[in-house]
Amino acid sequence: MPTLDDAVREFLSSSRIAVAGVSRDPNFAANLIYRKLRSTGHPVVATNPRTERAEGDPCYPDLRSIPGGVEAVVIATPPQAALQVVQECRDLGIRRVWLHRSLGRGSVTDEAVRFGRENGMMIIAGACPMMFCQPVDFGHGCMRAVLGWLGRLPKVP
Repeated sequence: MPTLDDAVREFLSSSRIAVAGVSRDPNFAANLIYRKLRSTGHPVVATNPRTERAEGDPCYPDLRSIPGGVEAVVIATPPQAALQVVQECRDLGIRRVWLHRSLGRGSVTDEAVRFGRENGMMIIAGACPMMFCQPVDFGHGCMRAVLGWLGRLPKVP
């Protein structure tokens, strides 16, 4: 059984990562994650069906539209969209999925987690890639520590 750290390492080692939910508004969680991954050298692609450009880059309406595809997806959408994105990951053979959650509910839903795991996907259900992607900023480092102390970091079965 992989640990959370093992799952995070595998996820972040992906050759190309999509961030679902990147917006024209640079203050959305998806945008912050996208910028962090891009700034640390991870090849990233933005998806959002409501915009063609975000963060100065092309933004694709869905995962199917990404030329060359991706190996992993961070889902930072409203929770009601999470299951649809996980289903699309399954259809495209994407096995590494991270459902973003900070202090609130985030994108994590029981249905999305269950569907992904029943279909053989590695699902990280909660937390934020920015808590693990080096270098970790002070705020995300504190958040990871607090969630760890409270036992609220995701479990990876």
